[in-house]
Amino acid sequence: MPIITLFSGDFCKKDLVLPELLLRTGYKLVNDKDIVAEAVRISGMAEEKIKRAFSAKTSMFNKFTHEKERALSYLKLALAQKLSQDRLLIDGFSALLVPKDITHVLRVCLIADMKFRVSVAGEKQELSQKEAIKFIHKQDEERAYWVDSLFGLKDPWDTKLYDMVISMDKTSTKESAALVAENLAKDVIKTTEASKKAIGDFLLSANVEVTLAQKGHNVDVSSKDGSVIITINKQVLMLSKLEEELRSIATQVAGVQSVETKVNKDYYKADIYRKYDFEMPSKVLLVDDEREFVTALSERFIMRDMGSAVAYDGESALQMINTDEPEVMVLDLRMPGIDGIEVLRRVKKSRPDIEVIILTGHGDEKDRKICMELGAFAYLQKPVDIDLLTDTLKSANEKVQKKKGAVC
Repeated sequence: MPIITLFSGDFCKKDLVLPELLLRTGYKLVNDKDIVAEAVRISGMAEEKIKRAFSAKTSMFNKFTHEKERALSYLKLALAQKLSQDRLLIDGFSALLVPKDITHVLRVCLIADMKFRVSVAGEKQELSQKEAIKFIHKQDEERAYWVDSLFGLKDPWDTKLYDMVISMDKTSTKESAALVAENLAKDVIKTTEASKKAIGDFLLSANVEVTLAQKGHNVDVSSKDGSVIITINKQVLMLSKLEEELRSIATQVAGVQSVETKVNKDYYKADIYRKYDFEMPSKVLLVDDEREFVTALSERFIMRDMGSAVAYDGESALQMINTDEPEVMVLDLRMPGIDGIEVLRRVKKSRPDIEVIILTGHGDEKDRKICMELGAFAYLQKPVDIDLLTDTLKSANEKVQKKKGAVC
């Protein structure tokens, strides 16, 4: 039987169409929650990090950690493993991950005009017109980001993505469900041997992509009949060496018969390919109001393949802790507003797993004692030897990773 995929805007009555459609077809529902749960199980990554793959918001550390891309590779694998089942209705953002090569899929989109959606929002959540418009726009932006990241299209409701786009302001719930059920019988979406093989190709490419991600690589993977193509999207200084490494890893995946590497059209843009080194500090937050010093320090860390971000005051640092989840902080003591000791106290209270290295040019023995009692990992004085600071960072990062490993 064909697969149904369903993608919808908020307040387009999907909550009414979905149960009616499941009742008519007898299909099994697989939603984003199911796919995320399976991705968490097979990856060991935190649920929030997996779910973040759907979101437009990206951590400032992501260019070093590739967490978002790794999460996406696990989402693909989780979905690919389910597609061999019969009579599936895949609902949500995950629906758009089903490759076009899998042709026994009826791709459905539910949407409505803004007036209709605002009215439904008022009924369902008692939102004012202004509140409803703001909420809907925000949710549509997330969907637009998702579609753009997958297909390079700005419009999440672009008809090129779907077999059916149903206007819910013009179609009733029962009519919509009946329309979808009726189209399931069309010959164009019947299961074929080629379409079933496409599921196997998707599963193999997902397995290869996950295997490469586990080794720190961020590349695109496709496959057909056991032949795998790996696409490198960013410039690398030693392309042939990277290609050799990618082929070596991919050929070890069961089912792979051959591996080809290529570069895409964006390869020559001024962005550099970075393999994620799981042992190097990659989520370091540098907090110091001396802008030239901290910027130069960040650049030196990047040259040493350590991922870092910068905050110029204590308040900004505390906000970034909540949004970007650093693992190690290098913190100055004397700053305007919230000083370093207060930042350390708040960090250790709210996020005790973050290791904090104090780096100051103004502290004394009393400050050192207070910081260590509050839980600082180390207390260093400016000017600091870069090798000493690097070694201290690596030790702090090792402690963080050991804690994470113990939890897993």
